[in-house]
Amino acid sequence: MLKSWSLDSSSKWSKENPAKGQCGVTALVVNDILCGEIRKTKLLDGWHFYNFINNKRYDLTASQFKVDITYEDFLSNREEAFSDTNQEQYNYLKLRVLNALLS
Repeated sequence: MLKSWSLDSSSKWSKENPAKGQCGVTALVVNDILCGEIRKTKLLDGWHFYNFINNKRYDLTASQFKVDITYEDFLSNREEAFSDTNQEQYNYLKLRVLNALLS
């Protein structure tokens, strides 16, 4: 996932913190490919989205934070996660991830 993130998948991306702002769009793409549930936890900056698959949490964007997350694991959905991104960012990331998986 790290190599797929860029300014095209989140306007908050930087070389120093590539996971920054990628949580919603990443949770959506992972949900597309692996199903499971989208979960969320409230942080100071707002909601943080991640995936829950086969009763296990997968937070591929946790590295954006300097402190450990106390997960609340509230059930979320695609609509809420999409509020953290836009169609262009989602399309870009999904295409990059699918291309990486197929190559």
